[in-house]
Formats: sequence, C-alpha cells, structure tokens
Amino acid sequence: MQRYGMTIPFPGPMLDQERWIKELADLGYTDFWSAESGGNDGFTPLVLAASWVKHARVGTAIIPAYTRGPGTLASCVSSFAEAAPGRAVVGIGSSSNIIVENWNAVRFEKPYQRVRDTVKFLQRALTGERVDEQYETFTVKGFRLGRLPEVQPSIMIAALRSGMLKLAGRLSDGAILNWLTAEDMKTVAPYVHQGGEGKELVARLMVIPSTNRDFVDKVARRAICAYLNVPVYAAFHEWLGRGDDLKPMWDAWKAGDRQKATELVPDYLIDGLFINGSPAACKEQIQRYVDNGLHTPVLAITAADRPMEEVTRELAPAFRS
Repeated sequence: MQRYGMTIPFPGPMLDQERWIKELADLGYTDFWSAESGGNDGFTPLVLAASWVKHARVGTAIIPAYTRGPGTLASCVSSFAEAAPGRAVVGIGSSSNIIVENWNAVRFEKPYQRVRDTVKFLQRALTGERVDEQYETFTVKGFRLGRLPEVQPSIMIAALRSGMLKLAGRLSDGAILNWLTAEDMKTVAPYVHQGGEGKELVARLMVIPSTNRDFVDKVARRAICAYLNVPVYAAFHEWLGRGDDLKPMWDAWKAGDRQKATELVPDYLIDGLFINGSPAACKEQIQRYVDNGLHTPVLAITAADRPMEEVTRELAPAFRS
C-alpha cells in the first residue's frame, strides 16, 4: 500500500476542518501529520483527525525530545495512541536550538543522546513497566505510566545526518526526513536501512502548488534562508555536499543582509527542495521521491496563490479534474 500524507491543521479554526479532512481521506490521503514548533501543539490536530476519519493514520513530525519532561511526554503519547488505536505514529526528534533553547528555555545539549534516551524511555514506559533509570541526559525515578493504550504506537526518529539516521534504523520503526531533495533520498536511505529490514521512511515535502514562477521563487527563497541558516539544517546540507554552494548565502545572512542572502540562494535548490507547478507536475515530483525509496510522502503546503482547500484536493491521489 502506498501511503500519502498531508500536514494539518490547515489555516483557520481546527474545529471547522472536519468536512475538509474527511473529503481528503476519501480522495486518497492515507495519513495526516502534524508538527510542533511555535503554533499548534503536535497532538491535538491529530486527535481530531483520528476521530473524524476512523481509518486514517496520524503521526507527529515531530515532537521535540526536550520540551516535555519524560513522564509528561509518556502520558501525552499514551493518550494519543489511545485516541487512534493502531494508527498512531510518534515522531521524536531533537528539533533545533531556536525552538528548544530560545523559545522554551531548555539547554540544547547532546541532541543525539537526548533523542536516543527519550525513545528508550518511551519504549519501556509504554509497556507499563516501572522505570527507575539514569540515562545519559536525564534520570527518571520510580515512574510508571498509569494508563496504557491497547495498541502500542509506532515510534520513529526524525533524522538528518548519518548518526541519527543510523539510530532511527537501529532503535525505532523508521526515520522522519525533512528539507531534502528527491536525489538526497539515495544518500540518506541506506543509513536507515543499516538498522534492519522493514524500516519506514517518512518525509515532509514542501509544496508550492503554483505555476506562477515569480511567486514560487519569492516564497522558496525566503523559506530556504529561514531554515537553512538554522544550525542543524545548515550542517545537514553541508553534510550533503552543498557547503560551497550555500556559503555565500550563509555569509550574507550572518552579516545581517537578509535581502542579499535571499538573492544568493542557489537556483537549483528552489526546484530541488520545493515541489511546485501544476497539480500534475507536483505529483510527478512527489513520485520521484517514492522512486528513490520514500515510503510515505507528507505534503506540507508552504504557500498557495489559490484557495488552500482547492489545491489540497487537486494534489490528492484520486482527484480527477
């Protein structure tokens, strides 16, 4: 079965989106995924979607490993899994220093170890076992989860470079990817599969569903500057071999010249990192990721120059104009 996901919630009140999400499920979206940074929390939109569409899989991409204490995170994950029995995927990741340290006042230290420890703790806690353990990045004393889901959720790790990609394949059910081109799939997938067979690869794919080239270019350049100057994403693209190409943009950004930085974004990255064009062209670009090893594309509409409901419908697998 080819999975096909959409990022939610959409703009506007979440409680008004039931009909919209149901329609998208009827048109072939198998998954709904949410994230957590500075807007909605990662769980609430998915609980609503799971209650509206009883067969849809729902997943977090991602919940930061730092911003909830281990016990509180276990409670949230358990409740989420109970709300979507057999359909819940919990994506855990390090997030970034911006979200963790600047916005949540938590030291962004040892991200690899923190993600590893958090996943190991959740895997134990969700069995109902008493956890009394000193991990490398935190200590849990005498915790036992008082309410367990009937079906254990899948747990995946958000990963960029080789260490976290290998960890995802070794310790979890798969990896959640972000900010990569279709060709980059060939680089990252083998690291995950070193951990064993049957590991799922999920990727959040940025989509600008427009044939207006000026609109696509403007939105993509701003987004690339905003994200690829965050240290974790800068390191990822340097690891992918783009350090020389991106250095002029990085230097302009560090110097405070934001306009110059947007102008210095390499042109090839606009089409590489942003699926764009007509609905048919977008679907062809999504398929390239699948052909290169992606199991679950999760569309994230970055911007649209037409009504959002219209473009999400046109990108659905079963949509016919």
